[in-house]
Amino acid sequence: MLLRLVPENTHVKFLSARYVAAVVSALLMVASLGLFFSLDLNYGIDFKGGISIEIGTEGPVPIGEVRSTLSGLNLGDVSVQEFGAPTEALISIERQSGGEEAQAAAMAAVREALSTSIEGISFRQENSVGPQISAELKQTGALAVTIAVLAVLIYIWLRFEWQFGLGAVIALVHDVVLTVGFFAITQLEFNLSIIAAILTIVGYSLNDTVVVYDRVRENIRRFRKMDFTELLDTSLNQTLSRTVMTSITTLIALVALYVFGGEVIRGFTAAMIWGVLVGTYSSIFVAAPVLTFFPVKREAFYAVEEKDDPTVDKSRPGNPFESM
Repeated sequence: MLLRLVPENTHVKFLSARYVAAVVSALLMVASLGLFFSLDLNYGIDFKGGISIEIGTEGPVPIGEVRSTLSGLNLGDVSVQEFGAPTEALISIERQSGGEEAQAAAMAAVREALSTSIEGISFRQENSVGPQISAELKQTGALAVTIAVLAVLIYIWLRFEWQFGLGAVIALVHDVVLTVGFFAITQLEFNLSIIAAILTIVGYSLNDTVVVYDRVRENIRRFRKMDFTELLDTSLNQTLSRTVMTSITTLIALVALYVFGGEVIRGFTAAMIWGVLVGTYSSIFVAAPVLTFFPVKREAFYAVEEKDDPTVDKSRPGNPFESM
């Protein structure tokens, strides 16, 4: 017997809170944009340019000694953090003025200083990212997210109706903006892996939204005289168990990765944990309620009979309310 976290027949009136949810979501989006423009993001070397050096030692890396050694080199902003195993660390240094020669000189100075002060140190990998490359990465990252959202709009529009496409895009923009706000307020490093996380969040949130919309479309055909707000509540309750179980099992895996996965993927997993939470919220309190603000023509869904519609579950017993 499977454990049910959500009762089989729930009757939660989600749509009764749609106006409160709309105000809360709008305020959170405005706050996120305000944090982004006032605090900006803590861009990693991928986006702002600089030098990254991976080091290894025979025992645990003496982070404090590495920092004190590098502080005397006058290289500007220097970050040292554990990278993977305790015997590995990642050094991030802001881009030096003077072109590639200055970057090479800075890396040589770091190697010489650390080799002298720390016995048995090895240099695993050295990278230098220029300002032109970092600017291109910013543009391509933003372009990737924009194209993903537009593709979702077209897909949902073709599969359902334009109101559903608009609702899905509003929910996705909501999730992306709140994720950006999360990184602005926490000042976690924002790098290319976070762009990958945002695109993954878009896919996760879209999956949740499509599940709800599929049930809405099915119920529009089944309950042709039911009040539309009640129909949306019914659809959300019917998919609630699946939504909660999917979110919880995903969060269990992500929390384990966040705690035990190390510094390398910590930013990615933090973004994913936040994305699952806001994605679950938006599929219930944003994507579905948006449909009440834009008239949905039910007749467009009557054109295809149930027997020809692969999205309708024909194995379920008849419902006494079908004839309503």
